[in-house]
Amino acid sequence: MHDSVRDNEAAGPAEPPSGPAPAGLLDELGQIWRAVRQLFGAQLNLLAAELGLARAAVSWMLVAGLVATVAGVGLGLTVLGLIGLVLAKWLNSWIFAFLVLAVLEVLALLGAILLFRRCMHWMSLPATRQEWRAIMRDTLQKAEQDIEAEKGEP
Repeated sequence: MHDSVRDNEAAGPAEPPSGPAPAGLLDELGQIWRAVRQLFGAQLNLLAAELGLARAAVSWMLVAGLVATVAGVGLGLTVLGLIGLVLAKWLNSWIFAFLVLAVLEVLALLGAILLFRRCMHWMSLPATRQEWRAIMRDTLQKAEQDIEAEKGEP
């Protein structure tokens, strides 16, 4: 066996570390307080930076949506113009080409209206109504619980 255990026992009990405990404790508490302040300061700086990025992202999203809308309308007008040109060449008359193009646009509009009405009909089916009612009820209950929770907090 090792004799180190006996050597430690022979040396006697170890002396507790001597030093000013209260002053060291106050210094450590001060360091902890400064570290916590620095941590929360860094968190606040990070939050401010993230909010700035989010604000910029929203602005850029609106710009991108506007550009996409303008480009989509421009593309639609270009396609309609090309279809009109092809119809004019095929029918040898600009008036008939515009008339056929107008009929095509009315048919597309009627198709979109019918699709919208069909979707509204699907929303009014009994199973869908019950699911919709359940979603609305759950949302209302959650909102009421949030309001009650905010009232309960001091």
